[in-house]
Order: sequence, then structure tokens, then C-alpha cells
Amino acid sequence: MAGFDLYGEEEKKSVMEVLETGCLFRYNHEHLREGIWKAKELETEAKKFTGAKHAHMVSSGSTAVTTALASAGIGFGDHVVCTPFTYLATIEAVLWQGALPVFAEVDESLCLTGASIEAVITEETRAVCLVHMCGAAADMESIMEVCKKHDLILVEDAGQALGAFYKGKSVGLFGASGAFSFDFFKVTTAGEGGLCITDSESTYDIMHQISDHGHSHVGDNRGMEEHPIFGTNYRISELNAAVGLAQMKKINTILDNNKANKAYLKNLLSEIEGITFRRMEDPEGDSATFLNFFMPTTELSQKVMAQFAEDGIAGFNYWYTNMYHFINQWDHIKELRMPFKMAIHHLGAPQDYSSLELPKSNEVIGRLISLGIKANWSEAERADFGAKMVASIKKVMG
Repeated sequence: MAGFDLYGEEEKKSVMEVLETGCLFRYNHEHLREGIWKAKELETEAKKFTGAKHAHMVSSGSTAVTTALASAGIGFGDHVVCTPFTYLATIEAVLWQGALPVFAEVDESLCLTGASIEAVITEETRAVCLVHMCGAAADMESIMEVCKKHDLILVEDAGQALGAFYKGKSVGLFGASGAFSFDFFKVTTAGEGGLCITDSESTYDIMHQISDHGHSHVGDNRGMEEHPIFGTNYRISELNAAVGLAQMKKINTILDNNKANKAYLKNLLSEIEGITFRRMEDPEGDSATFLNFFMPTTELSQKVMAQFAEDGIAGFNYWYTNMYHFINQWDHIKELRMPFKMAIHHLGAPQDYSSLELPKSNEVIGRLISLGIKANWSEAERADFGAKMVASIKKVMG
């Protein structure tokens, strides 16, 4: 599923170009650079690929979500509708902003829907932090309709979904701001890195300022730059950006390989009675990061996962018991365990997270199995993996 499947000489060459200049910092120091600006080049490639007017690289997907929320004006006491099915960074980012998560249901799309968002809206609701989970877009028509109806700010966490589109438009561009991850396991990797995109110049200005201590980035003397706001340090280094740039230039190859491999394996699974698949809101816009399928029951999903383990078949995720991705394992968030007082401790949570009932989400994620698609399978490796996968499932299904 990840760019590291196709890591090679291009990444090494790009990194060495930075090392040979000795300038690892992304801003200023023109006299050292010899024309090498990897972060800027990566941002240009990201704009070309997504169609965004503005792009800004940061140090991680987590800081990208935080920057996206901050640039959209989300902060202290704001109620933000969130998904219970996401990597924890989404919820952490909301809490770090001083905002208060309000959890809504997901369905077979693996994402929030317009209806599930509407069901939890109150007078206190200010925003939606939407996650395009497992590499494909949510139902943007219904979600945009609800956001407009209730005047809600939309921020998109597309950490796993670089290369996903909804009716020709890149995810991350429907709301005020969007965020992507470039960590080691994503579609394209920088080792560690994150990307923020927006079509708003004023939002972009906040992005690049708040992620670098409020620097305006105007002029050629960093020590004398104005600081329109204060911020923090979410900068990406030129070394990480160098890897990300080489990867970004491979993204179409990565996506093409993923789509071909996913289609092949999905066709094999389609022949097994009882298996169904994730609802795709725009099948043509899928990044094919994961092949997501449902067993008829949670019990059967757990038996299939146990059979995969027994047969030595790797690459599958069972999110229902994964410590990082589904709310039923997030005891530290339910209990708000932190070493210092946060806004949510002072204001109180808008829901009782410990007793929160999300029956649809539990039913859907309990039946879900996700396979991370590899971009570097040969046809023979793909066929061998597919045959073993089907054989394991049939041992359980009969």
C-alpha cells in the first residue's frame, strides 16, 4: 500500500543532493543551497497533483491535521464532529486545539455521512473533522449539504487518502483545509512528513506561519521577519522533503499498481459467498490503498483473522481490536488521561465517552477486514498471495 514498496535510487539521489549542500533547513540560507529547495519543490508537486492553489509541508500527518484545524480557526471549546474510526492522531489534534470531540456513527463507507453528522449536531457544534478512511472519499454531497445547512466548518483528514478523488476533485479541497500523511506507511512517504492543502490564500498564510513560530516568511533575513501570529515548530526538514519529493514523482505508478492489484484480489474474494465490500462513494476516485471487505458476522471476521495468522498470511488489519484505530480500544481518551489539564478537563466532554453507544459503527467495524495493497507485487506473487488468502477464508467459511 505504501510508497516504500517502490523506494529506490531516486530517493537516495534526492537526499544526497541535500546532504551535499549541507543545508538541511527548509527556509533561507540561499548561499548554501545551490538552488536545492526540496520542501518547496514537493509543495509544487503536491499542488499539481491535487489541483490545490496552496500546499504546505509539515513534519508529520499529525501536525498536518493540527495545522489544518488551526488554519480553519478551530480552537478552545469548539464542538467538532469526529469519527470513531480513525488513527488516534485525528482525535489528538482536536484535543490539542482545545476543541471538544463529538463522535458520530460510520457506516459501510467507513466514513461519517451527512445523516450521521446531522444526528449529533447541537447549538454548540462548530465544525466537522472528516476522515477519508482507508484511502477513499466519503460521501461529500451529503456531508457538504449538512455543513452548509448548519454553517459548519469542514476540515478534512485525508491521512491515508492521497490520490483519492470525489467526482474529479481531490479530497482535502472540499472544506476550509485538508491534511495528508507522508509517514512510512502511506501512499507516498517522506519517512515522516505531512501535507496541508487549501484553496484559500488567507488560510494558507496561517498554515505556514503557525507551523513555524509565526514567521511571515517575507524577506531574506529570517531574524528580522515579522510575526503576524505566534505558533510552534511543525517544520519538515529538507532531508524528509527530499524523500517525499522523489516519492511524489512516483505517485501515479504507485496508484496504478495499487488499483490493478486491488482489482485482481477483489475479483477473487467476490467468488466467496457471504463476503461483501466497502461502499465506494466514487469508485473511480479510489486510491486503492486498502481492499476492505466484510464477513457476515464479527465472530466470522475474528475466525478468519485467526486463520490468516495460523497460515502465516500477513498484511491484514482487524481494526475492531486494533489499539490505535477504533474507539472501543481508546480507554486513555475515554478517561481523558493526560499529565496536565486540558480544555476538555475544564469545560467537560460533550458526550460521556466511556458509555457512548455507537451500535452501527461497532457492527460495521466488527465485520471489517482490511488488506493493505502492495504496489510492488509481481503477477506471480499476487497470484500466490490471492490463492492463499482465498484458501484460508474457505477453511473458515466451509
